[in-house]
This record gives sequence, C-alpha cells and structure tokens, in this order.
Amino acid sequence: MTADLLLTILSCIGFMGLVAFVSWRQTRGRVDTGAGYFLAGRGLGATFIAGSLLLTNLSAEQLIGLNGSAYGYNLSSMGWEVTAAVATVLMAFFFLPKYLAGAFTTLPEFLSARFDEGVRRMTVVLFMLGYGLVTIPSVLYSGSIAVLKLFDLPELLQLDYGTSLVLTIMVIGALGASYAILGGLRAVAVSDTLNGVGLLIVGVAVPWLGLRALGEGSVGAGLNMVLTTETQKLNAIGGPTDPTPFATLFTGMVFANLFYWCTNQYVIQRTLAARSLAEGQKGVLLSGFFKVLVPLLMMIPGVVAYHIYGPELQSIDLAYPQLVHDVLPVYATGFFLAVLLGAVLSSFNSLINSASTLFCIDVYQPLVGRAVSDTEMVRVAKRVGLVMTGFSLLVAPLLQFAAEGLWQVIRIFTGFYSIPMIAIVIIGLFTRQVPAVAAKVVIVFHIVAYGAFQFVLKDLLPVHFLHLYAILFVVEVAMMLAIGVWHPRKEETAIRQTAEVDLTPWAYAPPCAVTLLSCVVALYVVFSPIGLVGVGSNLFAPALLGLLALNVLFWFGWHRRLTAGSGAHA
Repeated sequence: MTADLLLTILSCIGFMGLVAFVSWRQTRGRVDTGAGYFLAGRGLGATFIAGSLLLTNLSAEQLIGLNGSAYGYNLSSMGWEVTAAVATVLMAFFFLPKYLAGAFTTLPEFLSARFDEGVRRMTVVLFMLGYGLVTIPSVLYSGSIAVLKLFDLPELLQLDYGTSLVLTIMVIGALGASYAILGGLRAVAVSDTLNGVGLLIVGVAVPWLGLRALGEGSVGAGLNMVLTTETQKLNAIGGPTDPTPFATLFTGMVFANLFYWCTNQYVIQRTLAARSLAEGQKGVLLSGFFKVLVPLLMMIPGVVAYHIYGPELQSIDLAYPQLVHDVLPVYATGFFLAVLLGAVLSSFNSLINSASTLFCIDVYQPLVGRAVSDTEMVRVAKRVGLVMTGFSLLVAPLLQFAAEGLWQVIRIFTGFYSIPMIAIVIIGLFTRQVPAVAAKVVIVFHIVAYGAFQFVLKDLLPVHFLHLYAILFVVEVAMMLAIGVWHPRKEETAIRQTAEVDLTPWAYAPPCAVTLLSCVVALYVVFSPIGLVGVGSNLFAPALLGLLALNVLFWFGWHRRLTAGSGAHA
C-alpha cells in the first residue's frame, strides 16, 4: 500500500468516524419511541432540516451527471436544481402548515384522512415499489459507479469491474443501513448536516482549484478564460436539442419539483419532524437557497473541465472525476471520498428510513388492528429496513444491464407515481367534496396512460417526458374535479386538526421567499444571452438592479410592518 493511498483511507475513515460519533451522541436514548425513531421526536430545528434536505437531494449522480451535462452541453440542466426553489416556497407556505396541523407522520396517512384506506394502500404500494425497485437501487448503483470512476477501484483492488461494483455496493449499503436502522431519522438528519458542510467545502474547493489549474496558477486568469471563450457553455436557456429545453421549466418541471419537494415521503419526512412551523419554514427555505447555489458548485466544474480537456474525453460523465483526480491534492482525497460517500449514504439511508416508516404506519399498524407499542413499532421498522436493504443490494447490480441506461430507467419509472401523487395531494388539500373513487380512478388511469405513452405510443407521439408530465397532470386534475361534481362526497371531509407543534409561521418567511425567487430569476439573467453568454445586453444591469431594488423595498416595508404591529416575533 502506497503512502498516498494510506493517507486517503485514513483521512476518509477519520471524517466518517467523526460523523458517526456525533450522530451517535445526538441520538443516544432518543430512538426508543415511534415518534423518536420516525420523526426525531418532532424536534428538528431549521439547520438539521435544511442540511438533511440538501444531502438527501444531492448525491453522486448530481456530482457526475450535472457536471457531465455542463461539459457536454451547457448549463441548461441547472433547471432541475434552481427551479426547485419555487417548490420549496410552495412547501413552506401551503403544504407544510397543513401537514403539521394534522400531525401526520406519512403522506399516505394524510390521504387516508382525506379520502379513505383504499387510497392509502394504493399510494403506499406505489411508493414502496418505486423506492424498492428503482430509487434505492439507483442511489446505490450511481454512488458505487462514482467511487469506482474517481478512485479506479478495479485497478486498486486487482478485481474485475463487476466484482468491484458488487463489493462497493455492499459496503455502501451496509454503512447507510447502519445509520438509518440503528439511529432512525435523527441520526439521518445529524449525519446529513455534517456531511452537508463537507459537501459545501468540496463544492467550493473543486471549481476554485479547477480555475487555478486553467489559469496556470491564477484563479482570475482561469475565470477570465471561462467568461470570454466558449461562452455558450454558460447558457442556461436550453434549446430543443439540449437536455432540458427552456420551455419544460414551465410545464412538467413544475410538477416534477412539486412532487419531489412537497409530496415525496423520503424528502418531506424531515419537515414533518420540525419542532415548530417556523423552524420548518426556515429549514425548507434555507434548503431552497442551497439549491440556487448548486449550479455554481456542481456545474461550473464541468465548464472548467471543458476548457482544460476540450471535447476529447471518452464520456461526458468523466469530466468531474477527471478534474477531481487532476486538481485535488492527495491529502484532500480522503476527505473528498468521505463527502462523496456521505452524499450517497444520505440519500440511501433517508430512503430506507422512509420505507420503514411507510410500512409501519401505513401497512403494519392498520393490519394488526390494535394499539401497537413503541417498542414493537421500532422493532418492526428495523426489520423492514434490513429487508429493504437486502432487496436493494440484490437489485442494484442489475442496473448495469439496463439497455436504456440508468437515467432512462429512473426517468421512466419515477413518472409512474410522481404525477398522480401530486395531483391527488393538491386535490386533497384544496377541495372537500372530491370523493376517494376519483383518486383511485386517476391512479389506475395514469399507470395505463403513462405506460402507453412510454412503451407503445412513444414513436408515434414524440413528446418530451416533462411536457407529458404536465399534460397528464392537467388531465388528471380535471378528471378528479369532474368526478367531484358528478359524484360528490355525501359529507365534506374534515381533516383532523391535532397539531403537536407550534403552528405560528415564521415572521420573515415572506421576504425570504421573495429573495429566493429573485435569486432564481437573477441566475437565469446572468447565465443567458442577456448576461454572460455572447456579448451581453443593455438589459443586463437594469434587470439585476431592478431585482435588488425590489428586494430592498420589500424587506424594508415588511420590517416596518412587523415593528409597527404589537407582539410580532421572528
């Protein structure tokens, strides 16, 4: 073993050991109850919520995939990250208050209260199949691929590629399961936050070191080269041939983000664990600001890689691994490996914890038909976590044989449950007379229609999958509303109001939301033909100054309103 390799391994183990120790200290004696295991005792603050949301969302596929997209195309794929800020605003103001007001642990639990047990069972099946067959295995697979590429494990271990892949999947799965199964949601949130700090450090260091390498020792010279040559690489306004056409931001992208940030159990579970509505809103909005930073941290390195290597790399997915390999000092590689594994583990252990929660709350408890003790619930949850881990470890290596590729598999199968879920939840939240049968009809209709478009009519009716999302969403909402008119509930649904936390909103949530949405607009102005792409425009400076003036006036006016009112608290 070389000295460099030994240093990498020891520094990796050191950082991961620190994360494990702090997580253990923070969860000791707090996971013996159902509320403690599934919802961290409803005691998460804004920092842990934001950190966990960030790490749950970001994983190896973003590090590799987004930078690869920037290297091979441009910044158009940043739409997946930046526009998520809009969904976080909607979550903070519309979805989260209703979830917390009902003290729900899972989304199907809410659907049971709003519709009936049949809708609950159908949505649980959709979630469990989606997590078990696609989402969890893909996280393990993509994370393992990233580690293999970045550190050339087959060569290092003197094993063939397939064996190295399986071994890496097993190690990552075992580590992730230990957090999720033994420590519950609080351990997940604590470890996510610590790894999030590490990810931000890496996210800043890699583009900085890349620019310095491009500028032959000068970050300024490297930045000047990026801003003055091949500037089309900085274009976020995607055309028809780009991975994310600009028009999709206003159609299916809206609903994809709404599903992920507002109704996806493994994401929203940490917001349901907030110790108050105010803390939940702070955490959700803070995660939105982090998402706005993602293009700068996870796409600019791809642009830098293009300027360093040109279009000569065998695969666009090699851009980030090659850049990291060339610019990162040896003493930092262990820390980078620990952060990379932390990002992968975060998504994995969040999914395992959420799958356990769904099974216990929405399957096991209703089936036994009696009061279930906390000890029994936690025991069952840990067993489910082990089963899901084992199943995912078996499925993950099989993804290498997917003829369409990993991204295609994820894209196709996520669409089977994401759109009907967001449609049903929105109708459930904002109507009272739409019956349960409407939700059941929409679930069946969507599976049939979406499957037909993907596997039968795809060549006859070529529609971008994000546009298909939007079309089906509109059709399904219209179907539910029509059924509600023709066959309304005999009695309006009364969602329970049994809040277990303070529901006082955060006083400064509105101006924060305005600033967050302004940042989204500003990014698209900067990375567009109006801004850094091409020769610029006379509209560039006025647009940014206008956004700045809007925010200053809104913050000033809002602060005056609060200070003028009696008893207002932030």
